[in-house]
Amino acid sequence: MTPKFSIEVEASSVEEAVKKALKELKVARSKVKIEVLSDEEKGLFGMPGAKPAKVRVSTLKDKENA
Repeated sequence: MTPKFSIEVEASSVEEAVKKALKELKVARSKVKIEVLSDEEKGLFGMPGAKPAKVRVSTLKDKENA
C-alpha cells in the first residue's frame, strides 16, 4: 500500500488532530497512515494551548486499485 493523498492538521492534542483529519478526508482510521509531526506542549501551570499537536494523515491506496 502506498500513500495516495495526505493532509497536515493541528489541534490541541494528537488524538483530536487525527479525528479532524479523518473527518476531513472522510475515511476510516484503518485506511490511513498517521505520522505525528509534533506533540502538543502545555502552557504555564499545565494549561493547554502553548503549542498545538500536528499530524500528517495519508490515505492508503488499495492493492486492487493500484
